[in-house]
Amino acid sequence: MERPGNDQYFMDMAKLVSTRSTCTRRHVGAVIVKDKRVLSTGYNGSPKGTKHCEELGCIREQMNIPSGTRHELCRGVHAEQNAVTQAAYFGVSVNGATIYTTTYPCSMCAKILINAGIREIVYDEGYVDDLSKSLLDETDILIRRYPPQE
Repeated sequence: MERPGNDQYFMDMAKLVSTRSTCTRRHVGAVIVKDKRVLSTGYNGSPKGTKHCEELGCIREQMNIPSGTRHELCRGVHAEQNAVTQAAYFGVSVNGATIYTTTYPCSMCAKILINAGIREIVYDEGYVDDLSKSLLDETDILIRRYPPQE
């Protein structure tokens, strides 16, 4: 078996983390890394101690809200938000770190990643959110798709 490179290793971790998601629409995982060390992980799901969407159903589906819009109308905390929150909860700085995420960040997550000092975003799947792309284009954050698209 060939030893995976860092990108594959950390993206595989993000994909594994996404399996913990309780969202009925999309499973997303995120891993925050600095100096080749995992600082924090997160997946999308309801806030700690609250009922999961698997139990209650999806508000967004019930209201016919299209993907990539009205992010505030969701019970779930996004994977990137959970990863940053988890780091803060345990007093770990993510300033200067890289986040590996299974889906391109939405605009809400982009704003949090910018303010948290994330310097690089590596994502697997695309996501339609023009505001997110616009915000991230105004920063010096390096954004890469993994695996690179040919």
